[in-house]
Amino acid sequence: MSLSKQELFDRIRRDSWQRQMSIRALSKKYGVHRRLVREALSSPVPTPRRRPVRTSPRMEPYKKTVDAWLRADLEAPRKQRHTVRRITARIEEEFGEAIPYPTVRDYVAARRKEIAAQVGAPVEAFVTRHNALGADAEVDFGDVYVDLAGQRTRCYLFAFRLAYSGKAVHRISRS
Repeated sequence: MSLSKQELFDRIRRDSWQRQMSIRALSKKYGVHRRLVREALSSPVPTPRRRPVRTSPRMEPYKKTVDAWLRADLEAPRKQRHTVRRITARIEEEFGEAIPYPTVRDYVAARRKEIAAQVGAPVEAFVTRHNALGADAEVDFGDVYVDLAGQRTRCYLFAFRLAYSGKAVHRISRS
């Protein structure tokens, strides 16, 4: 059973408080270093993991060229813009060096957003949907055919679903 770091912190803190266990005993019970137990006891929230800054030395000589292509793409029609595959192929055609696709993909994904923000072009965005508790629902009506006493009968289905909890109610009637 693998625990998330937050769950592990919660269990360590609970055992320390309820069972009055020592740092060494907690360390032994959960199979972690005493330093982690001290961290859990000092703060209920684990410190976020630091991610190393990765560089792409193979991509370095072509970054300015790719940036120019991406800037030109902002004015081009949507179907004529460079894809990551096309950028990878074009680097290979024009410069004679094969750069791995993931290297180009990661660079282009980051730079597209930055270039669009610099120019002021619209950036893709998502709107988070917030449903009020007990206030938002979805309703639908439909026809259903049911076998009643050996005869196929047309009935009407009423479907009601609460958007917040996802609980649903369905009713069928003949009229």
